[in-house]
Amino acid sequence: LTMLMRWAAFIAMCATASAFTTSPAALTRQTSRAAVSRGPNMQLYKEGTLQGLGTLAIPGGERPKNLDGTLVGDVGFDPLGFSNWLNLNWAREAEIKHGRVAMLAATGMIVQDVYKFPGVQKTFGDASMMKLHNVAVDQGAMQQLLLWIGLLEILTGIPAIIQTLKGSERAPGDFGFDPLGCGANPDALARRQLVELKNGRLAMIAVGGMVHHYLLVGRGPIEFVKNIPNFKNPLAPF
Repeated sequence: LTMLMRWAAFIAMCATASAFTTSPAALTRQTSRAAVSRGPNMQLYKEGTLQGLGTLAIPGGERPKNLDGTLVGDVGFDPLGFSNWLNLNWAREAEIKHGRVAMLAATGMIVQDVYKFPGVQKTFGDASMMKLHNVAVDQGAMQQLLLWIGLLEILTGIPAIIQTLKGSERAPGDFGFDPLGCGANPDALARRQLVELKNGRLAMIAVGGMVHHYLLVGRGPIEFVKNIPNFKNPLAPF
């Protein structure tokens, strides 16, 4: 029963995330005029539409002048005006990179409540979430991650963004890594770019929520969901 509850919670989270992806029906080509009249609902980059043009993300406001609808996922939402002074290619590179890291982090936070990979428990015990981070720091594992990921960023990430900022044709977030050929079909690539961006945004919010849940109740996401019926004692001792 416990395992069934874990998988039910996991499937429910996946279903929630899928709500932020594009449905097949939305992939039908539309004219620009029809697309603008429909608003910003999951329109695709350069597939006969410009995303969100003619639609105000904030009712009563004005669309920022630098958000012209050509960027993937652009619906003109910039209440703090970052697009007026920040290079959009730099901002998009950061958004995609943080979204990718957050998707990996969210997956890890969920999986560690459901399954322990061989050797993990022997090395780190039952620690999870922030406790696991602290144990990994004490044992030197996090320092290795910092070293190798930092080296990878220096050798690939920094040169790539410099190339983009100098006006090359490189799209933000594109490192030429596509072993499965997902970008071979331009139409499929447009959808996948949008799906990646939206799920990355969702994951960044989710990671923040799961970390705060752990700091408040001392439980990972699945353990927290399992304990919801125990309203009299929701907090776990650290």
